[in-house]
Amino acid sequence: MKGSESIEQLTQELKDKGIKYCLGAYVDIHGIPKGKFVPIDHLAHMAEGSELYTGYALDGLGQAPNDDEIASVPDLDHIIQLPWQPEVAWMPADNTFKGEPYEINTRVALKKVLKQAEEMGFGMNLGIECEVFVLKQEEDGSLKVPNPDDKLVKSCYDVRGFMDQFTWLDKVATTINDLGWDLYSFDHEDANGQYEFDFQYSDALTMCDRFIFFRYMAKEYAKQEGLLATFMPKPFADKTGNGAHFNMSLYDKETGKNLFACDPKDDPKGLGLTELGYQFIGGIIKHGRALCATFSPTVNSYKRLVRQGSMAYFSWAPVFNSFGSNNRTNSIRVPMNGGRCESRNADGALNPYLAATLALAAGLEGIREGIDPGNPQDDNLYELSEDQRDARGIDFLPQNLSEAVDAFEADPFVEEVLGKELRDEFIKYKREEWEAYHQNISAWEIERYSHLF
Repeated sequence: MKGSESIEQLTQELKDKGIKYCLGAYVDIHGIPKGKFVPIDHLAHMAEGSELYTGYALDGLGQAPNDDEIASVPDLDHIIQLPWQPEVAWMPADNTFKGEPYEINTRVALKKVLKQAEEMGFGMNLGIECEVFVLKQEEDGSLKVPNPDDKLVKSCYDVRGFMDQFTWLDKVATTINDLGWDLYSFDHEDANGQYEFDFQYSDALTMCDRFIFFRYMAKEYAKQEGLLATFMPKPFADKTGNGAHFNMSLYDKETGKNLFACDPKDDPKGLGLTELGYQFIGGIIKHGRALCATFSPTVNSYKRLVRQGSMAYFSWAPVFNSFGSNNRTNSIRVPMNGGRCESRNADGALNPYLAATLALAAGLEGIREGIDPGNPQDDNLYELSEDQRDARGIDFLPQNLSEAVDAFEADPFVEEVLGKELRDEFIKYKREEWEAYHQNISAWEIERYSHLF
């Protein structure tokens, strides 16, 4: 918490930049930003928790109509002046309740586990690969690729498809760099109308804040072009889906040294990963099926986690709770040159704070317990027989949201990390989502059954 003098100075600095309003943006259980706007002269009050919220009006904040209100406290060290609305300052925020951190808040949960890591001498670095479709929504609600020339079966890295959407891409890329995030690569992704942005990793809390803002920014710039940017995991059955791959490592809190990195020649498994890194992976695999509910949190997510489905070729998406080298058929990949691990079942619909909380906690458990994840899987796991996979002890990830929530609920580790209330909130909303999905009559069912029977 900043002192009154520093807040007064900050207020003047923001005024000098033309800022008139401040937003403290916290997220609900889905990772959707919520908040109130205050005039700049009331920033000091907001920083003290003046803005109160009826938690019952939001998803996953664990309140009933008769409960006292929760407050929102902005993080004044991570302010973004909205490029398209420069009168507004965006600030990530935490919820509090009666002056204390509110336990049923996913950013608060992540900070709690980061503190546990710090007590072990670790910090967490995180990079999130941002994949997004830019589409046209028709009057009937259907989605289509807006560029008729973007129709290659294998459109990945297509230059023409990229340049045809240059206005939107340039706005997003320019903003990323203006914010100091260091964009180092962006491209046309594997599906028609899909793009990926890769910017420099940071500490886990900062990266989660950035991902929340990135989704908001991408949608705003698409709206300016009369388009829809969507992070929906699988908008089209015959195209690849939107991942949000989590690239993770731990660093020494005193020196900043990457504790996962080593020369591949010094790694008996040859991936350029330290024993600590393998133990971290071991913890994630131990709880991999439970973690999948937060990495892939929607009904639609599991239409992405298929080997091929309706596509003309393999989907690139993981279906197994396994790890390997530069092998994208594993759920956990150790990219070339090592030094980090990548969870590939993370998709664009996740709440990054919740997913990072459980991933870090699982990795720390792996380190405390010295869990060896075994040998890396280098084969195309899509093509192994069931007997071959069984012999290697390779388990499937959940194959639908209901199965994922069952695994989430059954693993005692989840309650130990999140607490009973936050755990139960996630289960409640995801069970409701699954039930609502099954109560809906889809166009596929009508087409298949209405004349058959």
